[in-house]
Amino acid sequence: MHHQIFAPGTDLATLVECYWTLESPKEKTPEKNTIVPDGRLKMIFHYGDPYKRYTENGDSFLLPPCFVIGQLTRPLDVEPTGETGTFFVCFHPYGFLPFTTIPIKDMENTAVPLDQLFGEEGTAIGQQILNAPSTAARIASIETFLLNRLTNTQTIDNIVKSTVDTILTAKGQLSVDELSQQSNTHRRQLVRKFSSAIGLSPKQLSKTIRLQATLKMLLNKQPTSLIALAYEGEYYDQAHFIKDFKEFTGLTPKEFYGDDLKMSLIFDRID
Repeated sequence: MHHQIFAPGTDLATLVECYWTLESPKEKTPEKNTIVPDGRLKMIFHYGDPYKRYTENGDSFLLPPCFVIGQLTRPLDVEPTGETGTFFVCFHPYGFLPFTTIPIKDMENTAVPLDQLFGEEGTAIGQQILNAPSTAARIASIETFLLNRLTNTQTIDNIVKSTVDTILTAKGQLSVDELSQQSNTHRRQLVRKFSSAIGLSPKQLSKTIRLQATLKMLLNKQPTSLIALAYEGEYYDQAHFIKDFKEFTGLTPKEFYGDDLKMSLIFDRID
């Protein structure tokens, strides 16, 4: 697997977290990859061979070549049909709101084709990206497309942005009541704002960010035990940790550790 990460231009940096590419011949790609929720929407372009997506009952279907994947609240299993060549636009948790043409919440766990979101313009930018000769050309094309659609830079609610920043800094370890107090916003109002701008509640985003932080500890620090890992992630107890872990990965920590973990982090988000 070969992956590269690229920073967005200054004009988009408050909305786009990064661009990245993933390339691999079929023989070096695991048969099935589990994508773990990370609280970010992504615009995805498969300029290599198509990918299959598996449903919860084990059926599969081909993903479109160009789409936006909505907020994930459960693990997503995908499988390459051949050579992998993928270009990702990874948005900040609130970053896709100024560009969407449908409610963010309606995109949950769904791959929405670009032509459904943007009509002929979506079809056109998809073809530009798929046919581009290089990553630099892909980045230039998508930045032009996004900047042309960015008519209102004040779309992002300051309370949402500051609360998301707080969640990220705290690695998801603050309660919704604590977040509400820090933002001086009523709990119900904060939940409504998050649902509209992000597609997740503050609690869902916090759980997602906490697990992502724990996964990175599992990958990088290799703690001595699951109890130690649960303690470092400030979970109430090991049972709470295992429950959240299985909710987002579909597996227990013991089952998940290994190549599956590394692939999931590569496919979802890389720091």
